[in-house]
Amino acid sequence: MEINLFSKSRFLLVYTLSLIFWGCNSTKEPQPNIIFFLVDDMGWQDTAVPFWSEKTHFNELYQTPNMERMAANGMLFTQAYAYAVCSPSRTSLMTGMNAARHRVTNWTLRFNTSTDSKDSILQMPNWNVNGLQPVDSIENSIYATTLPQILRNHGYFTIHAGKAHWGSEGTPGANPLNLGFDINIAGHQAGAPASYQGENNFSNPNGDGTWDVPGLEKYHGKSINLTDALTLEAIDAMDQALAFNKPFYLYLAHYTVHVPLEPHHPYYQKYKDQGLDEREARYASMVEGMDHSLGELMDYLEEKEIAENTIILFMSDNGGLSAHARGGEPHTHNWPLSSGKGSAYEGGIRVPMMVSWPGEVQKGSKSTAPLIIEDFFPSILEMAGIQGYQTIQKIDGESFVPALKNGNQTPETDRSFVWHYPNKWGGTGPGIGSTSTIRKGDWKLIYWYIDQKIELYNLREDIQEQHNLADKNPELAQKLAKELGDYLRSINAQRPNFLETGKPAPWPDEI
Repeated sequence: MEINLFSKSRFLLVYTLSLIFWGCNSTKEPQPNIIFFLVDDMGWQDTAVPFWSEKTHFNELYQTPNMERMAANGMLFTQAYAYAVCSPSRTSLMTGMNAARHRVTNWTLRFNTSTDSKDSILQMPNWNVNGLQPVDSIENSIYATTLPQILRNHGYFTIHAGKAHWGSEGTPGANPLNLGFDINIAGHQAGAPASYQGENNFSNPNGDGTWDVPGLEKYHGKSINLTDALTLEAIDAMDQALAFNKPFYLYLAHYTVHVPLEPHHPYYQKYKDQGLDEREARYASMVEGMDHSLGELMDYLEEKEIAENTIILFMSDNGGLSAHARGGEPHTHNWPLSSGKGSAYEGGIRVPMMVSWPGEVQKGSKSTAPLIIEDFFPSILEMAGIQGYQTIQKIDGESFVPALKNGNQTPETDRSFVWHYPNKWGGTGPGIGSTSTIRKGDWKLIYWYIDQKIELYNLREDIQEQHNLADKNPELAQKLAKELGDYLRSINAQRPNFLETGKPAPWPDEI
């Protein structure tokens, strides 16, 4: 664990001065504790909690009693969106920006190195491969004021635990301590673990160290899963916050349920005994291990008698890894949504989400309000009672606090949502490719740069996106394509070029 703390006397002096400087006396007292519980690559149906209008057989497969417990205590969102791959989602969460604006449109890793797969027709743009940075001196990166930095400036003790995956290797943004966190537990530039097993030192002996999880040496050689180790360390960090008598922001971004698929004991054997194949049994044990972590946090809040003043937000960073991705057999489940991670279809971007906010959110409620991951930025700050904050960047996200406080009543909105992925991910399958997408109301339009194809779906009537209605509704398709093109041009979004001519692919409304 890396810790960036003052001595107690100096800490109290700086804290008092920060209250004066930042005007925190205008915020509500006491400020709530906030836990953001982020899961990696979790499919829409990989839980006992149904995020659709009805239960499916997949909801019967997984044992997630603590997700059910959280849903009973808070609000479940059925139309929550992230981006199709991880780094764009995580950067949008940290900055409040749409991915088209911050240009971290694919997953990051090495300095000045694109992770785009090769394509025979398109040349992908020079996107911000170095990710999110706390300084403006790193090329090919986005310089922004981060969510934890604002929270820390306003009195919060900020804790990062788990997967970071913001800045490329060797840059300041690779270390969460440089992005507004007081504590960093196991976060670095990589987006997956080499191993979940303490016996393996969370490492792969045949690897080059790129994916080795840092900072957890105390667990090396021990029979413990990475998910459990992160949970223990997160609880220890919350203890430190309570000792300082400070509200905390815990960002627990689990590496699970991302590959590699490894059994999480003691949950694995019972799924094998149920007849699941090896991949499914391993994955189901990882899901239940994640759920156990959530339960440990909720139990901790109750034991410390701070549950009533703690907000919990639960989300996945993108859709589950589908059967087509990486050429493997399926182990995550997005059905009835089409496709999965890396895809512009709903299976790639619609994710499980819940919020528990005692005294503010109706217990057991459900919202059909659509929202996108950059909305967490203004929402969390509003929940924390922080007003008048300044950011370097323009904020695209909108607060979903009104939806939280409306119970089962979904607020009316004509807001448009945009996903921009001028890249090529490593998987194959439906909806995976260089695309721009817009949703407005029940209608969703997907534009393909490679062949300028337009797809139009009515999600209320066709959640599986099986019926392309572009030819039957040309005026609506044209209207949405124009809005999408106008928006992308207005923020100077990037687009791929054709390899043969070197010319840029047309915008959606230029075909």
